[in-house]
Amino acid sequence: MENIHVHKTAIIHSGARISPGVSIGPYSIIEENVSLGDNVRVGSHCVITGQTTIGANCKIYTSAVVGSAPQDKKFSADDNVFLNIGENNVIREFVTINPGTVEGGGKTVIGNNNLLMAYCHIAHDCIVGNNCILANAATLAGHVILEDSAIIGGFSGIHQYCRLGRLCIVGGYSKAVQDVPPFSMVDGHPAKVVNINALGLKRAQFSLEKIRELKKAFRILFHSGLSKTNALERLTKEVAMSPEIEHLIFFVKTTKRGLCS
Repeated sequence: MENIHVHKTAIIHSGARISPGVSIGPYSIIEENVSLGDNVRVGSHCVITGQTTIGANCKIYTSAVVGSAPQDKKFSADDNVFLNIGENNVIREFVTINPGTVEGGGKTVIGNNNLLMAYCHIAHDCIVGNNCILANAATLAGHVILEDSAIIGGFSGIHQYCRLGRLCIVGGYSKAVQDVPPFSMVDGHPAKVVNINALGLKRAQFSLEKIRELKKAFRILFHSGLSKTNALERLTKEVAMSPEIEHLIFFVKTTKRGLCS
């Protein structure tokens, strides 16, 4: 196979689709129905299985298991479920990622440019956006949604069906059992809103004016003692509208699990 480098101890199923530039290390197993995009790098002792598609330029490190059956009692080996991983993702040692379930829509989806550090777990039916970071041993239960640029600290657990908003950060060793608002910093057991993610917003090149408006919005939402309905009403009157404020309002209005307090 042209421009494909496979170690002699690796096992590649004849039904796997391997693109140019792929490298597969010692003792790794690539099973049927797997598709590896251009220049994917697979380290040693990895297992990639199921109906799994991995986009170009991803790097998968030693002993990662990608596409193995969901840890769900309702799952059947005959279920037609998928795992779709985008481009330029880094999947470090011993990471595990499961496909979707029939009840959950049939697919787990991971976007582009994400970093999954060692021992992370992404369960069935999760949706991970772009530019997210999961530090070591961070765990997503089933049906979790991460918006773009979310960061989860090491050894933190995210409860099933939770949403994590854009540019939020979850402190290490936290337990998030409700939705994490966009642009927020949360921490604790259970996780609570500490402040806005000021450093993350600066790194994302938010203007000082936008950061000030978000701080004002957070004071109203989380530190005024008002109910959600009254806080949103006050916010719309006192805070200048912007795409970021509108996204925050939409996120708060559409929460199903409630927000980290």
